[in-house]
Amino acid sequence: FFGKHLPVSFLPDEDQGFVYAGLQLPDAASLQRTDAVTKKAEEIIMKTPGVKYCTTVVGFSMLSGVSNTYSSFFFITLEEWAARKKPEEQYEAIKVHLNRELRGLTEAIAFAFPPPAIPGVGTSGGATFILEDRSGKDIAFLAEQTNKFLDAARKRPELAGLSTTFRPTVPQVFVEVDRDKVLKQGVALGDVYKTLQCFMGGAFVNYFNRFGRQWQIYVQAEGQFRTKAQNLGQFRVRNNAGEMVPLSAVTSVRSTAGPEFTMRYNLYRSAQINASAAPGYSSAQAMEALEQVFAETMPGEMGYDYMGMSYQEKKAQEGVSPAVIFAFSLLCVFLILAAQYESWSLPFSVLLGTPIAVMGAFLALWLLRYENNVYAQIGLVMLIGLAAKNAILIVEFAKMEYDKGKPVVEAALTGAKLRLRPILMTSFAFILGCVPLALASGAGAISRRVMGMTVIGGMLAASFIAIFLIPVTFYVVEKMTHKEKPGGHGLVEHTQKEGEGHE
Repeated sequence: FFGKHLPVSFLPDEDQGFVYAGLQLPDAASLQRTDAVTKKAEEIIMKTPGVKYCTTVVGFSMLSGVSNTYSSFFFITLEEWAARKKPEEQYEAIKVHLNRELRGLTEAIAFAFPPPAIPGVGTSGGATFILEDRSGKDIAFLAEQTNKFLDAARKRPELAGLSTTFRPTVPQVFVEVDRDKVLKQGVALGDVYKTLQCFMGGAFVNYFNRFGRQWQIYVQAEGQFRTKAQNLGQFRVRNNAGEMVPLSAVTSVRSTAGPEFTMRYNLYRSAQINASAAPGYSSAQAMEALEQVFAETMPGEMGYDYMGMSYQEKKAQEGVSPAVIFAFSLLCVFLILAAQYESWSLPFSVLLGTPIAVMGAFLALWLLRYENNVYAQIGLVMLIGLAAKNAILIVEFAKMEYDKGKPVVEAALTGAKLRLRPILMTSFAFILGCVPLALASGAGAISRRVMGMTVIGGMLAASFIAIFLIPVTFYVVEKMTHKEKPGGHGLVEHTQKEGEGHE
């Protein structure tokens, strides 16, 4: 029950000492306007409890990795873990506070998001879902499907923070060079494009050294001379006769709209969708919800994939499952015990107590609202040996008493009585040793807490429940594999008779 209702994830969202934030203005907003709103966002960030300082990049989107004039990125460094003692200075509280305060910016959309759990794998935590147009249709088709998908996904309770880097309707100015006019004017076509690039965009010239540093030189027109399409008439290019020809004489300008950049993933035109799991849900549940929305809303021409941490989590789900690893671990323990006791039946008496330890581990994680992630699964594998240790102490002594000729019930009870104190001593010694893990703080605290609580919960169940169950399993296994003769232990009786016959 607890394993079924326990949320599953890949890696926890750890407090790494920093958090990201992004800001986006309306499409094609100027860099000056973006800079002004970014300064307001910086003030909000720096007033947040637990924030040490903030590094800002204006004109860059971390999620898309593209430079544009209407986006900003914030690298927010938090105070040292030891200095953040108050509840409002904890990692999750800081993210909640930032998102709440940044929503107050009316000029832009701003939000905080976690870094990836593995540095360098993706640009953010959460789910990175890729919608792929596998039919090769136009931008309008992909935009329509993306909007349909987002509308349906926002209705799912498992998902939060849905956004996309796909912007299909960015206002643009299309400048078309009339090649016939260029030839008639005697102008080189390359000079026309080079002039457009230098004045309306920018061009790198070279480097120069000053103040002990190396600086870059770029050429571009001042902002006031490149804000309107009519400014093209002010820029001139030299023709073959040495005359200066205005660019407006060889170009035509029209307003249009389209994507500022086109993403291709697996060679398909794609749209990147970022989402995070809503409170109370795991990343696996969020990814499952995204896939269900895709199946319900998308036509056959569309496909999907994952990127970043989501891709790694999906690959881990498709690989060897934790159940297979757990079963293989049990098999190894079974074979070792079978070789030790020279019996195929006795190891069952030991291993049948393991599910009790697993139940205790899942119960502890469920009560503390932790997720069944990689660290919990490592703890479960450890529990096989730890729970088997308690069972071995009882079964070994019960087997010795049984071999002496005692009935199965008496042998099982004697083994439990003789080994109760050593079991409790060793179990509580190990449990107390795991308490620092369960109470960990600082960097990597969640992973240590999950592993610690998995082991503590499992060992508590193995110590207080399994010690009553193991004698029963020993009795059942021995009854099923050995039949006692009336009047005593059949094996001992048979040996004595053989000895008397030889005398």
